[in-house]
Amino acid sequence: MHIKIIVLGKLKESYWQAACDEYLKRLTPYAKIEIIELKEEPFREKDTRAETQKKEAERVLPYIAEGKKKGVVIGLHEGGKEHTSVQLAKFLEEKTGGGAHVMFVIGGPLGFHPNILKQFDTQLSLSSLTFPHQLARVILIEQLYRAVTIINGKQYHY
Repeated sequence: MHIKIIVLGKLKESYWQAACDEYLKRLTPYAKIEIIELKEEPFREKDTRAETQKKEAERVLPYIAEGKKKGVVIGLHEGGKEHTSVQLAKFLEEKTGGGAHVMFVIGGPLGFHPNILKQFDTQLSLSSLTFPHQLARVILIEQLYRAVTIINGKQYHY
């Protein structure tokens, strides 16, 4: 399985980094995974939300175009479809069968510009709750690990 995660912003706090590192370590035997951190646009009082989102979208769009050539591109968005862990595993297995790649895109603190939402093959919501984007990255990586253990019949998901 080939997974690429595009994120806006870095993990600034060491506890987010430690959690990601742990799940990446566990995930590595099952999948080739790459995380690309793009610069998060600073948001100032004089800026509008849409201007900031548009600047970030311009950074992400080339990666989406590249991802579509190799497989499926999934945007994490509050309006996306929610899956159980088992449904996510089945979805990933279907999408990566035959060697296709999967790309996940996590927006910055202000979310995605409306124009970029149309570029995703599908949108995924991790929950109806709202999370900081750093926590969303941790949850996504843990759920990817959980999905590959489900796919491979391992004893992680009960």
